[in-house]
Amino acid sequence: MSGYIPQDIEPKWRKIWQEKQAYKVSENTAKPKYYVLDMFPYPSGAGLHVGHPLGYIASDIVARYKRHKGFNVLHPMGYDSFGLPAEQYAIQTGQHPALTTEENIKRYRGQLDQIGFSFDWSREVRTSDPSYYRWTQWIFKLLFNAWYNNASKKAEKIEILIAAFEQEGNANVKAVCDETEPFTAAQWKAFSEQEKEAVLQNYRLAYLADTWVNWCEGLGTVLANDEVKDGVSERGGHPVVQKKMRQWNMRITAYAERLLSGLEDVDWDESIKEIQRNWIGKSRGATVHFTVENSSDKIEVFTTRPDTIFGVSFMVLAPEHPLVNEITTTEQKSTIEAYVKQASLKSERDRQADTKTITGAFTGAYAKHPLNGTLIPIWIGDYVLASYGTGAVMAVPAGDQRDYNFAKEFNIEIPEILEGIDLEQGAVADKNIPLKNSDFLNGLKGKKAIQAAISKLHEIGAGTGKTIYRLRNAVFSRQRYWGEPFPVYYENEIPKLFPENSFAELPPVDKYLPTEDGEPPLARAKKEDWKQFYGDRMEYNTMPGWAGSSWYFARYVDPNNTERFADADKLDYWQNVDLYIGGAEHATGHLLYSRFWTKFLFDMGYLPYEEPFKKMINQGMILGRSSLVYQDKNSKKFVSKGLLANYDVTPIHVDINFVENDILDLEAFKAWRPEFANAEFILENNLYHCGFEVEKMSKSKFNVQTPDDLVSKYGADTLRMYEMFLGPLEQHKPWDTKGINGVSGFLRKFWRLFHQEENFKVSDVEPTAEELKVLHKTIKKVSEEIERYSFNTVISAFMIAVNELQDLKCNKKAVLEPLVVLLAPFAPHIAEELWSKLSNTGLVVDAEYPLHNEKYLTENTVKYPVSFNGKTRFLLELDKTLDKGGVEAAVLANDNTKKYLDNKDPKKIIVVPGKIVNIVM
Repeated sequence: MSGYIPQDIEPKWRKIWQEKQAYKVSENTAKPKYYVLDMFPYPSGAGLHVGHPLGYIASDIVARYKRHKGFNVLHPMGYDSFGLPAEQYAIQTGQHPALTTEENIKRYRGQLDQIGFSFDWSREVRTSDPSYYRWTQWIFKLLFNAWYNNASKKAEKIEILIAAFEQEGNANVKAVCDETEPFTAAQWKAFSEQEKEAVLQNYRLAYLADTWVNWCEGLGTVLANDEVKDGVSERGGHPVVQKKMRQWNMRITAYAERLLSGLEDVDWDESIKEIQRNWIGKSRGATVHFTVENSSDKIEVFTTRPDTIFGVSFMVLAPEHPLVNEITTTEQKSTIEAYVKQASLKSERDRQADTKTITGAFTGAYAKHPLNGTLIPIWIGDYVLASYGTGAVMAVPAGDQRDYNFAKEFNIEIPEILEGIDLEQGAVADKNIPLKNSDFLNGLKGKKAIQAAISKLHEIGAGTGKTIYRLRNAVFSRQRYWGEPFPVYYENEIPKLFPENSFAELPPVDKYLPTEDGEPPLARAKKEDWKQFYGDRMEYNTMPGWAGSSWYFARYVDPNNTERFADADKLDYWQNVDLYIGGAEHATGHLLYSRFWTKFLFDMGYLPYEEPFKKMINQGMILGRSSLVYQDKNSKKFVSKGLLANYDVTPIHVDINFVENDILDLEAFKAWRPEFANAEFILENNLYHCGFEVEKMSKSKFNVQTPDDLVSKYGADTLRMYEMFLGPLEQHKPWDTKGINGVSGFLRKFWRLFHQEENFKVSDVEPTAEELKVLHKTIKKVSEEIERYSFNTVISAFMIAVNELQDLKCNKKAVLEPLVVLLAPFAPHIAEELWSKLSNTGLVVDAEYPLHNEKYLTENTVKYPVSFNGKTRFLLELDKTLDKGGVEAAVLANDNTKKYLDNKDPKKIIVVPGKIVNIVM
């Protein structure tokens, strides 16, 4: 071979790996296991851009490294293949989402394969495959038939709860449930089937309820909070409103405390843990009941500061609060209705985030203060959420800034209840300020004041101490076609599960749109379209995308099992994921839901662990470098960047493929879009200089760089190493191909260590001490940095080693062969080629990882600077173990010393062991 040609080497070795099933793994109890996993990708039609493989390359390096170190490594890959994009395409074209998804997966697979990942593809799973989602449905059935026992602090089968109802009713049942009227055993037995099921829905972990949701008319479905931004859907930018709908829900709140405490057991970045802690939002305080004037209705509020109760000057209900319609006076009815409609146009996330806009409306009703009987005006405001706490707050403007701002906006009284505080500057939330104007609480502060307030409220029956969580139960219904169907049918509108070994498959439909009556697309399917049909009708909703991704890590352990979701022995062997790499954006979605399902399956005895992911690394984003052209608003000409000061321009993103070194290809730009065909330019030195911005890669920004062209030009090994060389894995970094030539050059240098001119040539001669030092220094550095996941510094270490070995003209097999194994996790193709050239019969992926030996790194000699009257004349290398006398004798015996002494006797010889020698003449 004439030189390093990755285009020849890489396809050859990928074919050999595939033929030999090099990455297929099975359970081997003789080896320690290591399970490394990437977050489930969604196979979009756009395929991969260079940012997507970043985490995959990192996980692949670790997987290969651990394999070299003697671990039995599980490194699987699959697809989160249900989702909106394929369905939107189906709506536009009529093509079945399964066909679109299959095409996208082929594209993804081709791109992944060419980068040389060590995935065990025999374990591939797809959430849209019936052989997979039948087990998602099986988990749903478990959740439907389970409740959370607060006494045992775990989920239990619903039969246990029903047995308790039959024996003693629900008075002594300690469960996480919706508020339920008490009933006796006799009453339970007398209930009809519908009444019993209505009661059980309050306890089931998967249940039906009327729920406020983010409804997107444009997409025809409910969206999760993390799918909504600034009042519109993240996908498509369609308006989203708050709407009450009958939905399936997951009672994730049952696990709130365990989800909090479990964070102490995982090795995750502290920022991700903190995001989850805040999302779960544990608060200790009290519930307080306010009676509505001239009504039997009561408003329950939760407050963390019951000690400030004498500072309440108004109440605020969420616009969706069920009492709003009942208590609003006739005079205020139109005002309230208009405000409620206005508030419904904002998502909960937007309402929480907007702290500057202050809006509200007075209901005309009043509540009685539970301690002094004062009448308190009742308002509604969108800063109060129906789904958090009780959907109502007792407003204390002296102690809460949002209440303070509200009071200022609407000229509501601000009672002074804090000693020595001037409220002109705003609210003061400090608990350690003594109270005033607060009756029996005067002079108290902190915990004592809070406890005294709770005790008094409890004494008069107006409240009690309580702990609540911000975490809400998760809406589990989507009004879409392309999602996991529910194994649910209805008889007399009672939800019932498919038989034990039966599951629902998606039926064909004539359109992927809601029906004329507004029912989800599945309502279009006729009875005969369903492979299995039960009862009066089927469930028309589908599960959300996070259903299938909440347990896929367990299915990889045993992906082809048709009898169980996974074999118990295999689950015991592989356990949970040792290293999980993925994006931080999933902190309050996938990562939370998968922890919830894992804890549930642990409770039910199906998983041997409570946390799915032991260690997690959140890779940073590779940002695109967008190119911009500037169009003058008046003349419509395009102005070169250096001339902008003289024009009023509109920046426009331009395809980066038309730009090289920020110079625009004018003809390509004109041919790009019809509106630019006759574009005119104001140039600098006959060139158009573009501007640029560093931002997220996006088709809309025309800044997407795919890996395909780079692999074709430089090779996959160069791409792999360059992405790792860009900077620390966890950091965001801009994509810039200027440095890729340096990495490509490094691999060519590495190749040349094994070749003389055009011929492969390595020597069996024993290495020198200097060569061994380079090798073992590199082994130590590379191993330590991989263990720290500091891959960019590993590549720097490789570059230093190659330069040093080039300087030493080293081509010794004893040095180069271990280096091939070191490099293999990063650049597997070139490593395999060189490994085979070194006459090894097996694959480098199976080679044992080299160990460094400290003796080659320990210096046995010292280079002494020898000075005469303080002026250094030469260096003398001496044995490190010599004492002062030995150093002095060796220096005096040296020919250089004799030359500088010129037959004279020195007056004094100063020796600092290991440092210097100075001869005074």
